[in-house]
Amino acid sequence: MNLINDGHPIGLIAGDGRFPIIFAENVRQLGFTVSAIAHLGSTLPELESHVEHIHWLKVGQFSKALAALKHDGVRQAVMLGGIKKTNVFTTLRPDLRALAIFTRLKHWKDDAILREVAGELEREGIEICESTFGLQGILADEGYLTTKKPNKSEMEDIQYGWETLETLGRLDIGQCVVVKNRVIVAVEAVEGTDEAITRGGQLSGKGGVVVKRTKPHQDLRFDLPAIGPQTIQIMVAAQATVLAIEAGRTVILDREEVLSHAKNAGISIVGIAAVVQDNCDSP
Repeated sequence: MNLINDGHPIGLIAGDGRFPIIFAENVRQLGFTVSAIAHLGSTLPELESHVEHIHWLKVGQFSKALAALKHDGVRQAVMLGGIKKTNVFTTLRPDLRALAIFTRLKHWKDDAILREVAGELEREGIEICESTFGLQGILADEGYLTTKKPNKSEMEDIQYGWETLETLGRLDIGQCVVVKNRVIVAVEAVEGTDEAITRGGQLSGKGGVVVKRTKPHQDLRFDLPAIGPQTIQIMVAAQATVLAIEAGRTVILDREEVLSHAKNAGISIVGIAAVVQDNCDSP
C-alpha cells in the first residue's frame, strides 16, 4: 500500500542511519507532516529537525509508541532504518504489549518480528505502508553505476554471491556476502553489513566482491538494503573491489558522494535486477 495524503500525519517508526531522515525530507516536500517514533541508542538525534512530532522511546516500549502515534492522529506509517538484533541482548526493554507480541513468535527471524509488530499496529488502525514510498531518486538503478566495470572473474563472484543470498535469504540470515574466487568468505548475520565486509577483507585480502540483495519474497514494508559513503570507506579498508546491489530495492544514501568515493578508490558498483547479466568486461 502506498501512502495517501489524507491530512493526517505520516507515522515514521525510525531505526538507525540516515534512511529515516531522507524519507522525512522527501515526504514533507510532498506535503505530508511526519510523526516519528525514535529509539534511544539507535535513531540519529538529527531526525528531530526533520519532523513535526518526535517521541523518544526505548526498544520494546510498544504501548507508548502506539499511544504516541494515536495521539498525533497517525493512520498510516512506515518502518525505516535498522535496529540491530544485538539490542535484544542489551537494551531491549519490552513492555507487556511487546511481550505478548514476542510470545507469538516461533523464532526471532527479522521478517517474523517485523510482521508481528506491523500486524499489531494494523489491528489498532495504523496501516504499515511500503518503505519505498518517498524514496524515488535514491533507489539503485539497473546496470553499471561506475565507469569501472567488474571483470569476468568478478562477475562470476557476483553470480555466485547472488545465488547464495537467495538461499540465505530464505533462512532469514542476512542480506550481504563477501565472495572471492567463488568462495564465500563472509556472511552477514546480526553484526550488520559493515562488519561482514571488514571480516571478509581480513579473511580474503585484496579483491573481495561484496553482494547485497533483498530476501526472496521480501516484504517491502521494511528492511530494504541500504548503502552509503561509509560502505565504500569500509570496502576501501577491506580492499574489496566490487559492490553488487539489487536494482530498485537498494537505497543509495548520498549517491554522488558514494559514486565519487568509489571512482577514486577504483571500486566497481553494479545494480543487478532479478538475474545477473552475462555480459562482462575483461580486466
